[in-house]
Amino acid sequence: MTTAALAALIVRYGLVLLFLPFSALDKIFGFDHAVRQAQQVVKPRPLAAGMILVGLFVEIVCTLGVVSGAADRACAFVIAGYCAVTALLYKPFWAQGDFWSDPDGKGRALLWDFLKNLSLGAGFLLIVVGVDGSGLAPFLAHPFASSHPYGVHP
Repeated sequence: MTTAALAALIVRYGLVLLFLPFSALDKIFGFDHAVRQAQQVVKPRPLAAGMILVGLFVEIVCTLGVVSGAADRACAFVIAGYCAVTALLYKPFWAQGDFWSDPDGKGRALLWDFLKNLSLGAGFLLIVVGVDGSGLAPFLAHPFASSHPYGVHP
């Protein structure tokens, strides 16, 4: 493995580290807790459980795609969307009522978490658009193709 390929592997695993293994295992071993947390957003338990299962799919399957390079652009696109959706659903800094009045309040803490989610999603979008100047064209032309992050071409 070349130095560039090793660096790409380390960076990609760094991007997904939050999801696999940590968040995925947290959902698996604390499924009831995760469902209760999801019920803060949607009340019906079956719908909340479905949201958690979708999250598990994204956190396991799509992160493996990003790390392995298999359909990595499509997987990174899904994870970027997942980061944005979870920011909007679970980090509603605007709804706390203390954002402007209390610098140590829940609103400010949630703002930082909200921005971290969006920033992580933006990191995944770099995989989608590439860093070689090719932009969205390769993704739009072949969304499930590999970007060949480790220099191995078929």
